[in-house]
Amino acid sequence: MSVEFLHSMIRVSDLEKTIRFFTEGLGLKEIRRIDNSAGRFTLAFLASPEDLERAQFDENGTPLKAGVPMVELTYNWDPEEYSGGRNFGHLAYQVGNIYEVVEHLAEMGVTINRPPRDGHMAFVRSPDGISIELLQKGDALPPKEPWASAENIGSW
Repeated sequence: MSVEFLHSMIRVSDLEKTIRFFTEGLGLKEIRRIDNSAGRFTLAFLASPEDLERAQFDENGTPLKAGVPMVELTYNWDPEEYSGGRNFGHLAYQVGNIYEVVEHLAEMGVTINRPPRDGHMAFVRSPDGISIELLQKGDALPPKEPWASAENIGSW
């Protein structure tokens, strides 16, 4: 089974102040920013200079290979109070075959909170309730049952 760490995500209430903390305070570099007006959020990805030295990126700032540990800052445009640890979002892993991984986890008794209906993304939770995002390496796989018609279960 192929699994590579991608990023950790935290929700932030002041994007520019948080970017300044990570860049000026800790020396990380902002490598990619995505503004999503439909979803009303902005994502900013940061990595250390040392990790970036080993990285290769496409023209959009997307790593060509996993292994570039990043922090994803998620800024929701509409004000939101984060409680109960909701400001920490998830860990993300890139997998060789998303269907094999979720089938394996389901066999272990893990609830698939957000099934990979699109052949690209799924969410599960660790035994301690940490949200884990699974992303298909490369292009999305063709939709496959039972996942294509599976409903979300709980939250992630």
